[in-house]
Amino acid sequence: MLSERRCRTPRLFWYYFAMNTWVLVGIIIAVAIASSGFTYLLTQLHMERVAAERGRALAEAVAALKNEKAKFEQAARGIEENTKRKALDDFLADLHVEERRYVRQHRVLFAHRRSLVLQERIFFRNIPISNWVEHEVPVEEGADLDGLAKTLSVFNAIEGGTPASQSARKLWFRAS
Repeated sequence: MLSERRCRTPRLFWYYFAMNTWVLVGIIIAVAIASSGFTYLLTQLHMERVAAERGRALAEAVAALKNEKAKFEQAARGIEENTKRKALDDFLADLHVEERRYVRQHRVLFAHRRSLVLQERIFFRNIPISNWVEHEVPVEEGADLDGLAKTLSVFNAIEGGTPASQSARKLWFRAS
């Protein structure tokens, strides 16, 4: 029996050693699968966090871009309005009013009637764009003709409301 035990002992050792080897291989494989699953989960969480951060950064960039676009559009509208206003101001600066006035006297028998005749026309640079517009108002002796002419002027507002005495183009005629 002793000899049988000695013979069996090496066999059992190799048997248990072979069994233990397969168990160790199984444990190693299980640990490898568990660690790779754990690594996969950690990687997924990290990727989700990075994706969330990039999404927030992208949302901030889009908001900043929309803000810049709105500012640019507002600035473009302001520039466009200033350009239109300047073009209109330049056009209106080229409009001038030519004015002439004289006193007309009507003699009928013993009555003398005087009237102030004011004629105006509009010029664009040096080109007349309207016909003469004539106003005739009866005037009494000693009346202020300059003040009366200022109130009669139709195109006075074109030259910025300047009084007729300060107008650049005037032709004075006196009829007697």
